[in-house]
Amino acid sequence: MADLETLRARKGAVRRSEVPSNVVAGLNRGELESVNLVEFLVIDHVKLFKAVRPTLSLEDAAAKKIGAAIKRLASEGVMQRLVATGAAFHETLADSDAREEVYQQMATHPSDVVRNWAAYMDTADTKLTFAKRLQRARKFATDPNMGVREIAWMCVRLPAADSIVSDIERLHPLARNKNHLARRFAIEVSRPCGVWCKHIPDLKKRPEIAEELLTLCREDATKYVQDSVANWLNDASKTRPDYVQELCARWLAECDSPHTRRITHRALRTLRKKA
Repeated sequence: MADLETLRARKGAVRRSEVPSNVVAGLNRGELESVNLVEFLVIDHVKLFKAVRPTLSLEDAAAKKIGAAIKRLASEGVMQRLVATGAAFHETLADSDAREEVYQQMATHPSDVVRNWAAYMDTADTKLTFAKRLQRARKFATDPNMGVREIAWMCVRLPAADSIVSDIERLHPLARNKNHLARRFAIEVSRPCGVWCKHIPDLKKRPEIAEELLTLCREDATKYVQDSVANWLNDASKTRPDYVQELCARWLAECDSPHTRRITHRALRTLRKKA
């Protein structure tokens, strides 16, 4: 196999059939993380679990149970597999002293899919408070891999959508964080019409609930965060165009910065198409 460092610097293939065999092998052995969605989709989760199992502090019985669950999920969609695999780990290890150790081993694993399994272990844990979910999701929200960062907000939103509305102020410290990835997470997790995730009806009807949160990032210098704020408002414009137009006008009147201008321009794109 080619040098791992060389492979880690690769560009991702455009089609599944174009992913080199040595890259597929590295992904399935857990030695490489995917660099795009195409690679992410070629990973064989059954092979991956067999390869990483020796690196996890799992007893044989637990490993056998989790492995069987992953095998049963082979025909499911990738998101369903991730959610169910995380749940299988959580349920199998719920009463085990090794749970947190296995979780940490997975959360820091070279494979992005294994890190995603760890994130979804928290999704399945009904005992976690919203504050604790945010705390544990932060490492995934600031992960170098974009796929893991997307999973981070979905893992919080799936079990705690109601808390995003009732306790939205808990996202404010993240929106003030020095790390732009944490700021982006705070906005993305609260989008009214989340991508690949259920909508939050209260935010579609009353987007003003999140105004203070959005305002914290209205002058953000990072395009990654700007795009998230703009997409949040574009979501809201589909159900509350009046509010989004008024807010954008007010922002521009209060802080006519190039960052705010870019956010508001992108936020109003759907309304411009309808005009």
